[in-house]
Amino acid sequence: MDSATSEAPARTPLADAAETGLKIVIVGGFGVGKTTLVRSVSEIRPLNTEEVMTQAGAGVDDVAGLRNKNTTTVAFDFGRISLNEQTVLYLFGAPGQERFWFLWDRLFSGTLGAVVLVDTRRMADSWYAIDRLEHHGTPFVVAVNRFDDDGSRFSLEEIRQALDLPEDVPLVDCDARLRDSGKNVLITLVDHLYQQALAREMTA
Repeated sequence: MDSATSEAPARTPLADAAETGLKIVIVGGFGVGKTTLVRSVSEIRPLNTEEVMTQAGAGVDDVAGLRNKNTTTVAFDFGRISLNEQTVLYLFGAPGQERFWFLWDRLFSGTLGAVVLVDTRRMADSWYAIDRLEHHGTPFVVAVNRFDDDGSRFSLEEIRQALDLPEDVPLVDCDARLRDSGKNVLITLVDHLYQQALAREMTA
């Protein structure tokens, strides 16, 4: 994730007809790109709580493999994207470090669905997010944020096996810097939620 940059979207005011707000949480390991994803897709200037990492965090936050990582989210990121004139997604990016995991259960409250962002260089960092979402019964999709310096290039099927993901959980590639790529992740989640709702109706 070194060379490409996302194009800043035009900032869009909330439509007067907007009446349905859907809460989406973006989770994953430390430095996986959650803040970047929220920034790239949000139609408003995102609220974020990034702070510069200091020597006090040494030995607490594992930055192995995170080249040029010098800031960290300490509460959550917030952004917004309108699906249409009536429906709006509110995006919450959760901090990835273990010391902030206590915030996750609160962020999951009222959440329609979630995106688990994965960095294949630090795959094990994704397990806690998946475990908590399954514990809460929160539908989710998994997006693999492909970094420029990741030489592994694991296939999606290899990643599915490594994360022990059921076949009904959507798994997609993405580049969190690019707005269209981020929007595709959110569309995948909304489609997944829609299919689940249809399945529930058919069995009701």
